[in-house]
Amino acid sequence: MTDLDPSAERRFIERLQERDERAFLELVQLYQGRVYKIVLRMVGRRDEAEDMAQEVFVQVFKAVSTFRGDSRLSTWIYRIAVNLCKNRLKYLTRRRSGAEDEFEASEDRADHGLSQGVTTAQVSRPDHLVEGYQLEQIVELSISEMDPDFREILVLRDIEDLSYEELSEITGLADGTVKSRLHRARAMLKAAVERRLGEKVG
Repeated sequence: MTDLDPSAERRFIERLQERDERAFLELVQLYQGRVYKIVLRMVGRRDEAEDMAQEVFVQVFKAVSTFRGDSRLSTWIYRIAVNLCKNRLKYLTRRRSGAEDEFEASEDRADHGLSQGVTTAQVSRPDHLVEGYQLEQIVELSISEMDPDFREILVLRDIEDLSYEELSEITGLADGTVKSRLHRARAMLKAAVERRLGEKVG
């Protein structure tokens, strides 16, 4: 998915603000894949991610009349997605029943990982596939357990490859704070992954 050029985006936003139904359908087609990926990485569960991704576009439709164009349309949409996810995570944290939910989330992420099309044909030996898949599970689980403020920075920068400028606009943080938080998030992820790998070896 690529962003519209500035002039095309201005016309597109005008259509959205005029409640052009075709424009809204085009918006969903343009951004639904990336929104879903961001939401899935943030909440860690496909059932939650599907509902949340739909809610993102509901909120976009409700609020687009207030969009002033101070940022790219995509940046504004991702900000809505991240904020909805963080609010949802707070709610889920309050009602989570401990290990049962953690196991469900891990299993769901595992199922999602397999659905991405990894096959034994992509590696020389099946045991390499298992090792790579286990590492992916460990990374996914470690990300899911990070504080949402650190998780969003890691997901948006290292997984979705957004720029530091976009991260500042989405999070509302100064550029220096973004870089500092990203550095801490990477260190936290590295430590969590190494700890889990050590536990598996031990």
